[in-house]
Amino acid sequence: MKIFVGISGASGSIYGGRLLKALMDGGHDVTACFSDGAVEVIRQEEQAAGLEMLTAPREMVLESFFDRHGLDPHGLAELVLPESMGSTFASGSALLEAAFVCPCSMSSVGSIAAGVTRNLIHRVADVMLKEGRPLVVVPRETPLSLVHLRNLLTLKEAGAGVVPAMPGFYHNPGTIEDLVDFVVSKALDVVGIGNDLFRRWEGS
Repeated sequence: MKIFVGISGASGSIYGGRLLKALMDGGHDVTACFSDGAVEVIRQEEQAAGLEMLTAPREMVLESFFDRHGLDPHGLAELVLPESMGSTFASGSALLEAAFVCPCSMSSVGSIAAGVTRNLIHRVADVMLKEGRPLVVVPRETPLSLVHLRNLLTLKEAGAGVVPAMPGFYHNPGTIEDLVDFVVSKALDVVGIGNDLFRRWEGS
């Protein structure tokens, strides 16, 4: 499948990393876009992991991100900048088969819900909605305000899949990666992409 993955500035860049790995390992044609906010969050989260990232340039931050998640950036169809509004993917004629915003910040949720294009990620999401093609957002925020809930409802009513980063525990997760894979699996399920990222419920 021809798929676009936007990683926005919500905490939880690990969700985007695991999603990219699942799609790339599955042989899909994947284009990735990291918002400026996403790069800032990755800097903070990589720093928390003990990596000196706070003053690193964008390219070094993303190199560290790819390495940490076992990703080969050369395996991507394309890595596009958020300001690349002239990108092929800014048009419905690109014929994307699915798009994900993972994780999706509440700022991005609000922009997409209002039809406001502040970067390429928002534009791709807008295109998917107008073309009636699969769009999945993975919001990561808590608690949710009434504004957040209304914006998410708007996206759902417009046809997007909304998969909050709320991992389940019935599969007896043993690691953080197990929890993340649960959410990523659910996002893939919405688009109908087969996966075995977690042990599914088989009954009591």
